[in-house]
Amino acid sequence: MRGRDKQPCVYILASGHYGTLYVGVTSDLLGRMWQHREGTLPGFTSQYAVRRLVHFELFGQMDLAILREKQLKRWHRQWKINLINEANPEWRDLAVGLGLPALAPRMGRDGS
Repeated sequence: MRGRDKQPCVYILASGHYGTLYVGVTSDLLGRMWQHREGTLPGFTSQYAVRRLVHFELFGQMDLAILREKQLKRWHRQWKINLINEANPEWRDLAVGLGLPALAPRMGRDGS
């Protein structure tokens, strides 16, 4: 684990403010965020550039984190938005507070 203790965690990523959402679970949030940002995880988050950490919850046991992930995945989109807005109304990238660099601004489809 690259010297870090395992910490079960549920997280929500967004492509931008009120953008596409993704709910995931991990025992290494920093490592998983690096994977999402670098695009080393093929699939949904890479395809839709969902890289901004907008919400996370820490757990003492992985089984509890998995249960919460399943619960959040069943939620309506608006409920997830409400959850994010409660603690992070600006939809800041919380990964910066965990030590990762800020994301580069996204370019438009025309390259500008």
